[in-house]
Amino acid sequence: MIKRTIMKNKLCPSLDNAKNLPASLPFTIQTLQSLDEWTTTETDAASCHNYYDVIWVTKGSGSVRVDLQQFDISPNNLYCIKPGEMHQLESSQGLEGYVISFTQTFLGMGDVEFDMVSPGGVYQLFDRCKSFQLDHEGISDMKMIIERLIKEYNNLDLFRLELLRRYFKIFLIYLSRQFEEAVGLAAPVKSVGLVQKFMDLLNTNFTAMRMVADYAKQLAVTPNYLNESIKKATGYPASYHIRQRIALEAKRKAAYSDVCMKEIAYYLGFSDSAHFSKFFKNTTGMNFTDFKREKFAPIIAAAC
Repeated sequence: MIKRTIMKNKLCPSLDNAKNLPASLPFTIQTLQSLDEWTTTETDAASCHNYYDVIWVTKGSGSVRVDLQQFDISPNNLYCIKPGEMHQLESSQGLEGYVISFTQTFLGMGDVEFDMVSPGGVYQLFDRCKSFQLDHEGISDMKMIIERLIKEYNNLDLFRLELLRRYFKIFLIYLSRQFEEAVGLAAPVKSVGLVQKFMDLLNTNFTAMRMVADYAKQLAVTPNYLNESIKKATGYPASYHIRQRIALEAKRKAAYSDVCMKEIAYYLGFSDSAHFSKFFKNTTGMNFTDFKREKFAPIIAAAC
């Protein structure tokens, strides 16, 4: 078995410790078989980074683990990984496919144009579906776009990044169409920009900012308006997402590091272990010690 293992850090599940794309390369596209990082066997550590990944497997078998979900690999499966998500790939020899990595700024995520070509924005696509089986009818068109992306990526002609951006948006349109047909994307809402700003702010400030009012102040809106806007777009108020983000980080550290509950509680800003333990149980429905004990039990999630 081959394991993708890039980084091992005691508190790795954090954007502060995440691997970044070079500033000069806000977008990369490579084949799976050309990437050394997908063929190392030095450690069992999972990895995290500060950019988005689209992984399209065209050949091979194995499994992909994203945070606490595990997915079987099969031909023409596509995997979406957000910044900060822990991930690990295990496969047999002969894995083929593509890895597209891009930063949030590359696409101008949140701008009017992108919201129009990808309903609900790329955040919704990456948030709702980690594993997706591509429809056979659309594969040839998507491969044609991939070939154009690779060709443009490998030259240094004028307006290279702009063409890469345009081609990749077309690729995401095809992907969004298939996703919408399979599970349905939520209709765009007027507050989509506010939702994405809140999620971005939450992802980088959840250890220090615990109250809806903290985020509302940063976003120049009232707490009630923020709660209602987030609930309308996601089905849950902002307060729910704050609790879930803190709980997710606790789970990541429990599953992918050897730190104890006291250290995790301190990192997440809790005054003592008892307070953290109560929060974890109320939020996840499970005792922290029980979760820690079962952290390596495979969690199989059905693909979209």
